[in-house]
Parts: sequence; C-alpha cells; structure tokens
Amino acid sequence: MALPLILVSNDDGITAPGIRTLVRVAQKVGEVVVVAPDGPQSGMGHAITIGNTLRLDRSIAFDDLGIEAYECSGTPADCVKLAKFHVLKDRKPDLVVSGINHGSNSSISVLYSGTMSAAIEAAIEGLPAIGFSLCDYGHEADFSHTEEFVELIIRQALEHGIPENTALNVNLPKKSSEPIQGVKICRQAHAKWQEEFDERLDPRNRRYFWLTGSFVNHDRGEDTDEWALLNNYVSVVPCQFDMTAYHAMSTLNEWDL
Repeated sequence: MALPLILVSNDDGITAPGIRTLVRVAQKVGEVVVVAPDGPQSGMGHAITIGNTLRLDRSIAFDDLGIEAYECSGTPADCVKLAKFHVLKDRKPDLVVSGINHGSNSSISVLYSGTMSAAIEAAIEGLPAIGFSLCDYGHEADFSHTEEFVELIIRQALEHGIPENTALNVNLPKKSSEPIQGVKICRQAHAKWQEEFDERLDPRNRRYFWLTGSFVNHDRGEDTDEWALLNNYVSVVPCQFDMTAYHAMSTLNEWDL
C-alpha cells in the first residue's frame, strides 16, 4: 500500500528549524515533498507574486533525510501553487502541512500569517491542509514537546479527512515545566493587535517608522484558541476562505438599493 503523499511548506524559510521538525514528523507518516520559500516570508498573509519572476530551485536542505525539496523565491501561497501545478503535476497530495511557525498564529494573527496562507491556498485548491505554529518566536525555539501532537493531528487528518474548503489552524504552547494538557477544538478568539508606530530618524536624518504594539484579547470565552493556549492546551481552529459575513446580509438587504 502506497504511503500518503504529504506536501510541506512554511513562511520562515526552508532552513528554519521549525520546518525541519515538521518534515521529520511527517516523514513518519508518509512520503514527503517540500516546497518552501528561500528566505523568511513572515507576515506576508495571502500575497502572491504577479509582477516579478518566480524562481524554483532544487534544495539540498533535507538531503540528509532523503527528502525531495525545492526552494522558491516567492510567498508561501506561491509555493503551494508551484508545488501543485509544477513540482507534483499529476500527483495529488493527500495532505498539505505548513510550519512549524516560529511564533503564534492564534486569533486575528491568522489573517497576517504566511504559515496559514499556505494552508488556506491548499484548501482553495481542494487539498486538505493544516498550519502548525509554536508560541515561541525564538529562532532556537524547542519543538521537541510538540512532535507527538503534530504527529497525532496529521494521522487523524489523514484517517478522518478535513471538511471541504477548510484548513486547520493549530497552535502549540511554548515549552514549559508543565506538560501539554491535551488538544482543544476551538473558535478564533475576538482579539487584535493594538498597534503603534515608533517614529525614528535614520543616519541621514530621514524619518522612518517601526511597527510596535501589544496584543489585546477582548474575549473571555473558554472555548477560544487564546484560552486553550493560556491553559497549556494545543488549539485547533477550523478556518475557511469564504469571508462572507452571512449574518449581515439580512441587514444589507434592507438598504434602499
């Protein structure tokens, strides 16, 4: 029986420690092919390259694991598109996994996330997909405590399937002295980044701005991804690319249009 085909991508770049962890875990479950950005693409959201050339080159990043890998000059969404239509061609992945991101993509961050854009792009293409993120922004973050949960979720997704037009946003707690408590299926918390812009001067006395700010959670529900992570659970939020606000349609239909 053929092993399931698993496509791996990310937004931190093909040499990031997080994607190596994800590749090693995915390799326990199926045949792995990697198509990932050649450098960091964090915060790119669902951007695609339309005005510049795209380059795709064979990568040796995972030769030690015997993994076929390619590095792409474009965004995470570009990587998934090129993987489907060029690298894999007539081979349809059984699952697309993205990450493991260095930093949380819970709550509103899902909209800005390059990690989740790769997963959402896969869902748009009709492929089951999962984005994995660790709540630790350090380049040398410890992923070891997450591996059993990543493997469990991948295996469950392959066994049971993921609903059509859906990608799973999985966030994993930072390593601590306490073990992870388990997995929670959650909704996205109502929270946002309270942004500020630090105004500075460069060496030539020209003004520039540096984005700063803090994360503000307005949601006190105990069924959210933020609650789960705060209480040391892995959060799993099913996400969709249909952004229609169905609840608002009846109000708009009352407009004199």
